[in-house]
Amino acid sequence: MTQIEKPATMLDHGTLPYPQGTLVEDRVSGRTGELQDVIEERLKETGRVVSRIAYIRPQGGGIEWDTPLDHVRRVETD
Repeated sequence: MTQIEKPATMLDHGTLPYPQGTLVEDRVSGRTGELQDVIEERLKETGRVVSRIAYIRPQGGGIEWDTPLDHVRRVETD
């Protein structure tokens, strides 16, 4: 049986789609919180982005959670 090796990757801070602290919704869980950071996983060889993960903190504090960045949308406030 042959094993397929995963290409070497590296992690780096990604560009935030909104300013840090912006109220966003995680469309997977339905939870809302403040956007804190984005971490990108890139292929070492080419620099191509493999994944982008958003880190969100509940309003008022608490334990952050993560979700794929493409599942995050800004919450419109009045």
